[in-house]
Amino acid sequence: MVPARYVFAVLGSIGFAIIYGLKVNLSVAIVAMVNHTALAQSGSRHAGAVYHAVDSPAAAAAAPACAPDPDKPPERLEDGPFEWSETTQGYILASYFWGYLVTQLPGGRMAELLSAKWVMLAAVLVNAVCTLLTPPAAALHAGALLAMRVGEGLGAGLTFPAMHVMISKWAPPDERSVLSSIIYAGTALGTVVSMLLSGVLADVLGWASVFYVMGGLSLVWCALWCALVADSPAQLRGISESERDYIEQALGHAPGLGGQCARREDPPPVPWKSVWTSGPFWAILIAHFCSNFGWYMLLIELPTYMRHILQFSIKENAGLSALPFLLMWLFSIILGRFCEWTKKENYLSVSSSRKISTLLASLIPAICLVGVSFVGCNRPLVVMLMSVAVMSVGGMFSGFISNHIDIAPNYAGTLMAITNTFATIPGFVVPVFVGQLTDGNQTMSAWRKVFLTAVGLYICEAAIYVLLGSGEEQKWNKKKSEEQLEEDKMIDN
Repeated sequence: MVPARYVFAVLGSIGFAIIYGLKVNLSVAIVAMVNHTALAQSGSRHAGAVYHAVDSPAAAAAAPACAPDPDKPPERLEDGPFEWSETTQGYILASYFWGYLVTQLPGGRMAELLSAKWVMLAAVLVNAVCTLLTPPAAALHAGALLAMRVGEGLGAGLTFPAMHVMISKWAPPDERSVLSSIIYAGTALGTVVSMLLSGVLADVLGWASVFYVMGGLSLVWCALWCALVADSPAQLRGISESERDYIEQALGHAPGLGGQCARREDPPPVPWKSVWTSGPFWAILIAHFCSNFGWYMLLIELPTYMRHILQFSIKENAGLSALPFLLMWLFSIILGRFCEWTKKENYLSVSSSRKISTLLASLIPAICLVGVSFVGCNRPLVVMLMSVAVMSVGGMFSGFISNHIDIAPNYAGTLMAITNTFATIPGFVVPVFVGQLTDGNQTMSAWRKVFLTAVGLYICEAAIYVLLGSGEEQKWNKKKSEEQLEEDKMIDN
């Protein structure tokens, strides 16, 4: 029989796969939605760019883009119905994060005070409905499509805080890294499946099918989540008594009480001053912000770079853009298991494990993006470097992403909400930033500025997290007694 905590982890992973799949499907489908001929005729310079054959990285960097592969017949790109400029496309892609930013903190507190299970369900359900409404919204007006993307972002903003709360109740400390890696690796798996499926659906059935098929399939998960998952082991019917007692004892709860020290009707107040003056908390926040700039740049803009600069067809684009995220999914799970092993064998402390994972997730992508910036049109080498970069980012799940629960399990949802709110800013900055740099200027020099900006932030992430990060539970995580709270009020007064 599969342990209930792993059923929860797998369904959580699929939930994140859905959220990220519905996030990135537009990045692929938009290539088939745009009327490239109309844009060229209206004077968009990049649509009519002349591609020059180049023989060296230096020459390639000076060219607008790579020369098409002479061994392949030229691709006939089917025009879509929408005349959206690069800037407009950037705003449409960025609008998702406007909604995502709003619901982080409310989602964290709702999950802690009410029910993380139902908050997570609401997040996926909202995304599914908005995805199903995307084709008619796009046909109505670009503003209506933008509203659907904002709606998806509002739902998705609830997911990480809600899942952090559930992990704090379901994952024994010795299994925290591996369960977190399984769950959050769903973000990479969803990206892989979405990019591949979106490319095939757009090519075979048309761009609208991307949203109808993926939105419909998401509703199946909602039914499974309702039936098979509960907020805590004590609330789940069918869990074995031995597993429930094992989890509760590992978390420091009396067996069979379901963690009454953290009852929903008596939630611990958030020690805001202690949070904002905590070095380990700031290490997570800064690492999360810096990492997400590179993460969102790769997640959202990689298909555009592959299409416009490397000249891959839409079918090749979907497959090659998905490959790095498949590697990321595998790498994050393997690394999570390795981190758990090193801690059980006392080879590494929690702090060391988190720092090593975060260093892998920052320095390796930085090195790879420097390489991509200067190797020119060497397509196999660029694909390899991009694949290694994205794969290595998966180290964040065993690194700073899991660190909230280490330092303050009682406030895991709130802390995740805070850091993810700041980390969402790159989500709406990156598409606009890239759109402004590349609108009418789809050149390697423009993209080099994008890549090197991400490199600088990755280096900042590594330095700050190594200096301030910690895997130790902080003193302010302990819930104060009523007498202590009364004493604090008297001191404050």
